[in-house]
Amino acid sequence: MDDLMNKLKESLNENLLKITVSNPRRSEEIKKYSIRPVLIKNCLTFQMERHTKTQVFHENLDKRQTVEKLTDILPLYKQVQIQTVTEEVTALISKKGRASIRTAAKEQTGDACRLMHNRPKHYILEEGKKVPFLQDLGVMTAEGKIVRTRYDKFRQINRFLEFIEDVLPHLKREKEITILDFGCGKSYLTFAVYYYLRELQGYDVRIIGLDLKKDVIRKCSRLAEKYGYGKLKFYEGSIEEFEGVDHVDMVITLHACDTATDYALYKAVRWGADVILSVPCCQHELNKQLSGDRLRPVTDYGILKERFAAMATDAIRGGLLEGVGYETQILEFIDMEHTPKNLLIRAVKGKHASAEKWNKTLEFCESFGFKPTLKTLLEEERGR
Repeated sequence: MDDLMNKLKESLNENLLKITVSNPRRSEEIKKYSIRPVLIKNCLTFQMERHTKTQVFHENLDKRQTVEKLTDILPLYKQVQIQTVTEEVTALISKKGRASIRTAAKEQTGDACRLMHNRPKHYILEEGKKVPFLQDLGVMTAEGKIVRTRYDKFRQINRFLEFIEDVLPHLKREKEITILDFGCGKSYLTFAVYYYLRELQGYDVRIIGLDLKKDVIRKCSRLAEKYGYGKLKFYEGSIEEFEGVDHVDMVITLHACDTATDYALYKAVRWGADVILSVPCCQHELNKQLSGDRLRPVTDYGILKERFAAMATDAIRGGLLEGVGYETQILEFIDMEHTPKNLLIRAVKGKHASAEKWNKTLEFCESFGFKPTLKTLLEEERGR
């Protein structure tokens, strides 16, 4: 264990990409710890993420605090992974506290990892490597450099691909994977997911992008044809009315406005999707339903009322999804400084539905007089 601790201490610098401590020995509440270097006010800090079954908590620590935390938690877990600019280290910890360490050198590309504000610069789609769809969509230059004014979009795309990477174990390689992207818009993410799964990961994937804008659908269809993406198709239509498939493996939505997110989640459940990744937007429905004295003074202030309604909306969505058999997390999608729409609902089909979570969510709705669209749709489906 001493050798592993020394290795961890050595890695806590600006060249660190990520430390992951996982595989708990017992049924620990914290399933996994992740540590990344971040720059806060030009000071090197380490952001520790604690992953429970349904939530992720963040904590910023200095090096000494990080070492102390690692010392405390290591005996409780079986596996540690250290990723730096120059090497990847995997350690397995025995019951007796002995660590078996394996180190593999990495080919270093470019300069040492340069820290950006609040996140290290390390992406699945690498800057400097030409990606055709990023060039045509105005994110990347012909030389492979990121357009300065489009850097936030580049980070957003890569962040979403990290979530796709996390759910790969739930996608079967031996068959064609069908993915629906509701409200695909200009389809930055649609092209990115297709490129990542098919070109980089080798999956047999079929993706359908759906949007209401005719001109957007025409442009995206032309680009897909240009790249030879034969299994990437775009159609004009609404989420509520789309019935073009009988089964899907994954449903994704980015900023489907208000109840459009609810219809997308409902369709995903109805089709038996294994994975749902949804970034909600403009949660107005419950805001209109908030009234009376019970929530005063919250309802007296517009911005607080709006935020409460947004939080309640996504909490209800998460609870309902668990109630119909999905293991659900609500995670940070992208930093607040880059977009206020920063929550992502990640739901993976589980083995059992939670009647307790379903009932508690209904009780919550009843206590505030909420009638959310997703609740109505799922209740109708269950009654059939």
